[in-house]
Amino acid sequence: MAPSSSGSDIALSRQKQGFDSPWRHMHPKYFQVIELRKEGKSYREIAKIVGVSKNSISRWCKNLKLPPSAQRILEEKNKKNKKALEEYNKLKSEKVRKENQKIKKVASSQIRSLSEYELLLVGTSLYWSEGWKKESPEKYHGISFVNSDPNMVKLFLNFLRKVMKIPEEKIKVNLRIHPNINAKRAINFWSKITKIPKEKFGISTQISRASQRKRPKNSLPYGTLKLSVHSRQKFYQIKGWIDGLIKQT
Repeated sequence: MAPSSSGSDIALSRQKQGFDSPWRHMHPKYFQVIELRKEGKSYREIAKIVGVSKNSISRWCKNLKLPPSAQRILEEKNKKNKKALEEYNKLKSEKVRKENQKIKKVASSQIRSLSEYELLLVGTSLYWSEGWKKESPEKYHGISFVNSDPNMVKLFLNFLRKVMKIPEEKIKVNLRIHPNINAKRAINFWSKITKIPKEKFGISTQISRASQRKRPKNSLPYGTLKLSVHSRQKFYQIKGWIDGLIKQT
């Protein structure tokens, strides 16, 4: 009768044959990856050499302690890569900037001088977006347009003057500014934009609820301009034009 083997003898025999080796289930390129990493190769370089995904390489080398020489090599490569990336991004940004300018220039050239009818449509759309439109039987209605964009204000004034034929003396202006804004400087700015005499400007110093804690104090360096025309008839004329636009939807 053959002598029985102990459990430790069987385990040792299996290990010698490779059945229970701790590396039995390891990827065949694992050790090559580790050696290359210790030489200071980047994940990208290793992936190219051994044909293993960078994700796998990263996982295998996650807890690998690199020798100082490899750390220095990788730090130098990271610096070079960072510099190359910054240069690439700079060139790309400049290319995008030039393309944007070209697109804007072409698009701008497609806008011809506006006819009176086209200005009517534009002005009505601006008022639809930025003007006072709420109707109330108890209140007197007039045109009220508020904005901080000087170009938009100029365009809307063209609409009032050329399409609605509003006399200059009927156009009222009120400037709303933050307490830290120089009132004289703001009036000079808007007077030049609107071609309205400085003495016609009313001014109010305030901080709107919408701006509190949401907008930097210097975000509107010249404040917000309110254009008013005290005419019920003109108010409802614009409202009618807006209704006409709505019918086109």
